[in-house]
This record gives sequence, structure tokens and C-alpha cells, in this order.
Amino acid sequence: MAMDTPPRWDRRMQQRLARGEAAALGEFYDRFAALVHSLAHRVLDDDAAADQVTREVFGYIWENPDSYDPKQGNMRSWVAKLTQRQAVHRLRQAEALAYAETGVGSAEELEQKVHRATVAARADYIVTSMPAPLRKALELAYFQRRDYRQTAADLGVTEDEARRRLRLGLQLLSSANTRPLEGSSPPGYGRPR
Repeated sequence: MAMDTPPRWDRRMQQRLARGEAAALGEFYDRFAALVHSLAHRVLDDDAAADQVTREVFGYIWENPDSYDPKQGNMRSWVAKLTQRQAVHRLRQAEALAYAETGVGSAEELEQKVHRATVAARADYIVTSMPAPLRKALELAYFQRRDYRQTAADLGVTEDEARRRLRLGLQLLSSANTRPLEGSSPPGYGRPR
């Protein structure tokens, strides 16, 4: 299989969505809804807003399945990127509205809040997009408080391999604060319906 060829599931799912199969959307939702909601909540810190972003992201996917480009990565990465962009867009809208209504805060404070949320969303996006072996090593080390020896034992790899995975995962995460988000909202986002 070529490096830029998407996994078989991604390719089949895109075809099913493009044909308008409602069952495909249900399966897609079951697979990615928790990811979408958690990323949106990470940015917005509001369940209702995260629910709305989740609906908007899946609506966009249903209406635009051909916007997925397998050359840009797998569907999981695509979904995470759509969510990140829509959540940041919604945060900007909400904060601008709150500022307009109350006059409290400043444009600089808004941008700082958006920047913090963007960095957090980017870190989540990086983690969800990284290969499973790196992601699992980071999850063991940081969420389960495992050292590299315990991580190696849990993963069934050598200690050197565990250190390599952790180091590479951390290098990827360090880019969360230094690399800007690509582009703005996907087409159709933010337009009145």
C-alpha cells in the first residue's frame, strides 16, 4: 500500500457518505462523536457549545464528504481538524458577542483567550493525529503516570523504544504552541443558514 493511500475503512466510508447512506453517517458518528465533542469542549469549556459544534461538524461532513482529501491524512485527522477550526470559530464569535454586549474586556484579551484555546486544541489535534504507538506511550506516561520503564513493559517494547516514542511524541506536542493553525473555517462554516 502506498504511503498516501488511505486506510480501507476511510476510503469505503467516504464513498458511502458520498452516496448519502444514512447508516454510514451513523457509523461515522459512533466512531468519532466522542473525539469531536471532547475537542470542542476543550476549546469552548461549555457542554452546550460543544454539542452544537458536534452537530455542525457532522452536518458539514454529511453535506461535504468529498472535502476529505486522503493525501492530507486519515479521516480521524480530518475530523479533528474540522472540529478544531469550528470550535475556535465559535469561540471567537461568542467572545466577540460578549464583548459587544458588555463592553468588558478588550480585543487583546479576546485574542489571548483564543490563542490559549487554539494551543490546547492544537495539542489535542496533534495527539489524536499521531500514530497509535506514540499516542499510547504518551497516554501511559502522562495520564496513567507511568515512567518509561513501566510504559515499555505495558507496551511490550524495549525501554529504548519506549523512550524513543515518548521523545518523539513530546517533540510533536512542543509544536502546538509554535505552529499556527492552518487556514480558517472550512467552506460553509460561519455562514447563516
